[in-house]
Amino acid sequence: MATYKQKEIIGNCTLLLGDCLEIIPSLSPSQMVMTSPPYDGLREYGEGFTGLDWRKAITMLSGNLADGGVMVWNVADQTVDGSETGTSFRQALHAIDSGLRLHDTMIYCKEGVTFPDANRYHPAFEYMFVFSKGAPSVFQGIKDWKNKWGGTKMHGTDRNPDGSTSKISGDGKLVPDYGLRRNWWVISNPYTGATKGHPAPMPYSMAYDHIASWSLTGDTVLDPFLGSGTTALAAMKQGRNFVGTEIDQAYFDIACRRIEDAYKQPDMFVTPAPKAEQVPLDF
Repeated sequence: MATYKQKEIIGNCTLLLGDCLEIIPSLSPSQMVMTSPPYDGLREYGEGFTGLDWRKAITMLSGNLADGGVMVWNVADQTVDGSETGTSFRQALHAIDSGLRLHDTMIYCKEGVTFPDANRYHPAFEYMFVFSKGAPSVFQGIKDWKNKWGGTKMHGTDRNPDGSTSKISGDGKLVPDYGLRRNWWVISNPYTGATKGHPAPMPYSMAYDHIASWSLTGDTVLDPFLGSGTTALAAMKQGRNFVGTEIDQAYFDIACRRIEDAYKQPDMFVTPAPKAEQVPLDF
């Protein structure tokens, strides 16, 4: 018996309207989960939405994830009565208790400030927890970090256990102009009008870059909180199969429209996602 109200197959995307907690157990294993769940009370979602049982959702997703798979969980904490809720940390610990590894705690640095307070530094980041089922089977690191000493020769010494020193292993080699980016990403989220009607669309480059990093062509990417369909667009652009669930009819319709429009574009699978250059900052 179907656990969803509506099913749409558009290209390599399967979209299911319904409660993810009812649908996830019926899904085949996914190599990657890329999602931004509705967290705390930072946004108002569709009519009738009363909150997410994130404990149950994380437990189910850990069971769905294939061995070696990765789940990227983008969240932030609401400030209530002057203090942060700490929900994000509880979610991370629950994922560990559910059998996942906390492979990396990554940071999404925003270009703008949201919900400023008078008695604290302006909040301008969110977490991107990277959970894995065992060791990640895929990592294709993006190398767009501009090295300060690019083009010069590596030099220096390492201190040995007996106190003596020896040259570093790469001594004399040229430092490449670009290296692996850091685990904090400066991401812009420009409004284009395509996501109108959804209160919290995911930045496209966030979805694109994580999918590029943790999955391969032909893998299945799951987003249990489909929203406006950004993860689907990033997945299909890179030749991944996609499965998304969404409980709200209006958001589901937005996602379907965006995906259908994307498939009509002749360069859908040619133009790479725009990426912000990751450059070193002085602290």
